[in-house]
This record gives sequence, C-alpha cells and structure tokens, in this order.
Amino acid sequence: MGAAYFYHLTRRPLEVTLPQLLQKALGAGWRVAVRGTDPDRLDWLDRQLWLGPEDAFLPHGLAGGPHDTDQPVLLTTDAALPNGATCVMAVDGAEVAALEVTQMNRVCILFDGNDATALDRARGQWKALTSAGCPAQYWSEESGRWEKKAER
Repeated sequence: MGAAYFYHLTRRPLEVTLPQLLQKALGAGWRVAVRGTDPDRLDWLDRQLWLGPEDAFLPHGLAGGPHDTDQPVLLTTDAALPNGATCVMAVDGAEVAALEVTQMNRVCILFDGNDATALDRARGQWKALTSAGCPAQYWSEESGRWEKKAER
C-alpha cells in the first residue's frame, strides 16, 4: 500500500522542488506521472525541466506523443498512466483518488503555500484521503529545509 505525501511549497517554487522529487523517485526505480490540470502549465513545466543542469537530466515527455509508454516521467492531465507509473506527483490541485494512493508506491501532492486556493484544495485532499484510510504525511519547508510536520 502506498502513501500520500503532501509538500507545502513556501520557499522554493514548483519548478525547483519538482525536479528534486523526480530525481529521488527515479533513483528508487519508480516511473512517474506528473499530473496537472492545465496543458499550458504542463508545457511550461516541460520547458523548465529541459532547462535543468545537464548532469541532472530528467528523462521525460508530455503526454500525447508517440512514446508515452517509454517515458520514465510523463507530464499529463489525464488519470491514465500509459507509462506504467508507480508514483504520481499531482500539481496545481490535480485530482488524486484514494484507490490510486493504495495502488501506487507513492503519491506526492505539491501545493503552493502562498496561494489560498491551493491551500484549501490541499486541505480538502488531505481530509478526503486520510478519511478514506490512506496513509499520509505532511511536509513543510517553512524552516528552510524539508521537515515532516504531520502523519496519519
């Protein structure tokens, strides 16, 4: 059974934090789906991932291409996981179902702590997933480094 990890971004933006988490997931041998809600935002995120340091290249692609099944990291707005992902990283309030948490190695929910709407959405996701019995952890970078603040 997997777990949902909530990452409250307050010091570093998504385009800095996501590559770090992706490196860890790939290092664990997981295939990843980065699930968003807006194709334009995912296109922007795709460009940001290409701009990373050469020695930290993240093999990835945008969903809808001819090689979706081959992508270690697939950026998508869809719940389908054509790349066989065992880890989902939800951004920008993307939906995650409790059943999905139980089927994955890990689900990461990244949310902007400076956006009241994003905070409310993450709180709702926490409540829905933990009420459904999903193990969950809440991580904050408020102190300048990632610290686990809550676990259920």
